[in-house]
Amino acid sequence: MSLANHVLAVNNDLPIRTDRPVHSGKVRSVYWLTEADSRRLIEEKGYDVVSDAPLAIMVISDRISAFDCIWHGEGGMQGVPGKGAALNAISNHWFKLFREQGLADSHILDIPHPFVWIVQKARPVMIEAIGRQYITGSMWRAYAKGERTFCGIELPDGLQKDQPLPELLITPSTKGILQGIPGVPEADDVNISRNDIRNNYQAFNFRRAEDIERYEELLRDGFEVISKSLAKLDQVFVDTKFEFGYVTDSSGTEKLIYMDEVGTPDSSRIWDGPEYRAGKVVEQSKEAFRQLLLNHFPDPDILLNKDRMTERQALARDNALPQEVLMQVSETYRAIAEKITGTPVELPQNPKAEIIAILRDQYDLIDTGA
Repeated sequence: MSLANHVLAVNNDLPIRTDRPVHSGKVRSVYWLTEADSRRLIEEKGYDVVSDAPLAIMVISDRISAFDCIWHGEGGMQGVPGKGAALNAISNHWFKLFREQGLADSHILDIPHPFVWIVQKARPVMIEAIGRQYITGSMWRAYAKGERTFCGIELPDGLQKDQPLPELLITPSTKGILQGIPGVPEADDVNISRNDIRNNYQAFNFRRAEDIERYEELLRDGFEVISKSLAKLDQVFVDTKFEFGYVTDSSGTEKLIYMDEVGTPDSSRIWDGPEYRAGKVVEQSKEAFRQLLLNHFPDPDILLNKDRMTERQALARDNALPQEVLMQVSETYRAIAEKITGTPVELPQNPKAEIIAILRDQYDLIDTGA
């Protein structure tokens, strides 16, 4: 069987019963269930949500995005074998650990298949909360040019590339385009300070001003849980993105939860410990793929310069990457997932057929005739 057959590239065409358009992102597609199906599943499965909570089926794909583009390979490979299952397995592991250690719940209610989550609708906090433990990447590039203030935080002089920061830094940015916030540009993914959030907490979708401290506490505690766990595996947790939202449980209590994904190679930098101590950075995350692309094409500025987005999109569309490149990425994702979870990531034979069968036979969510 061709490797391309193991890849789930298109995940927005499943015959899942829904009365709303399917939302398809770079990696995941979301199918909002009908009100009747949501109520039925809440009652049948005993999910800890209010009886009228909207539920969705979230299906991950094996697509890989970098520099805001989707990339593909030779031989019809429209993604990375095993990537989706690895990402979900890692997030599932950390969310479960957070819950067991009393931090907070996540939006996930059920996991029918390695590619699938049943989730509750959350009211998202409009912040991408970045925790940084080392100075690298975009922060290092700005620091090397003389910048010392990041999201309202002052860094000292004399820091070196890839060294530990004096403390864990929280450097938030906007999630989506927010309007009418003084001093905050109306653009996606712009850096903001704690003062920006505190002075405009409702605009960022916080219910209460004190929830700012709660999200920071959940970020620090979650970061520490992952960092300590990875350290036992001799892996270095460098930085990561957290997202948060509000849900209401079956007792009617509103609570702040973790959502999206967490601690994955897509949302984090993870370095190999022995190599780092030897003075070499070996990425165990999507950053390795980004660096590979920068070295693969003769003009890396196309990938780094936002003013050349049209050229960048053409580059991704018109260039099939060598199959060994995507398999190298596959090995990175599957290896770190196995280290974290202790379980190998198996390549599904026919992921789409498997998903349909499970959602039909165990959840009655597939339209008749599929």
